[in-house]
Amino acid sequence: MPVYTLPELPYDYSALAPVISPEIIELHHDKHHAAYVKGANDTLEQLAEARDKEAWASINGLEKNLAFHLSGHILHSIYWQNMSGDGGGEPLEQDGVGELADAITESFGSYRQFKAQLSKAAATTQGSGWGVLAHEPLSGRLIVEQVYDHQGNVGQAATPILVFDAWEHAFYLQYRNQKVDFIEAMWQVVNWQDVARRYAAARSRADVLLLAP
Repeated sequence: MPVYTLPELPYDYSALAPVISPEIIELHHDKHHAAYVKGANDTLEQLAEARDKEAWASINGLEKNLAFHLSGHILHSIYWQNMSGDGGGEPLEQDGVGELADAITESFGSYRQFKAQLSKAAATTQGSGWGVLAHEPLSGRLIVEQVYDHQGNVGQAATPILVFDAWEHAFYLQYRNQKVDFIEAMWQVVNWQDVARRYAAARSRADVLLLAP
């Protein structure tokens, strides 16, 4: 039985235009994201078969495949919720996201400095990857991560709360090879309400990383 399922989009294909075209949203969600869901479920079945047969020759590849597909599924599930046709701008206290705004300033010095770091991290990923704003539970800070593929270069236990997809399938049909232009446009559709909810949830699980009894 499948463990993971493709979530429905919280808006129609045209909701993020002109920043992201309806064609990209449809292909990205219905084809690419769906492939990661299928890949994760298929890998779980292959691991179960390996356990039953005690056949471990392919264990390295299977574990890597599970990390790749599952991380792809998780990041994309956050990605769709992180965006809104009514989004954009800067997180502000009067919009009900003051705690997030304060955390960004405390962790990065200012919103401007945070925006520059996340933009650079997303735009300069070598090959395929993501720029990610994450809550790091050991320090309580917000950090920016430059994630390769879906799972590489990640700090353990950090919770992603805002993700920018920098894979070519996220933008190439519309922006061609101008990844920097796509990343800059992404700020127009950031759903700060969703990011703030994720930040609050991550903070409430501050003891998730137990380093001592």
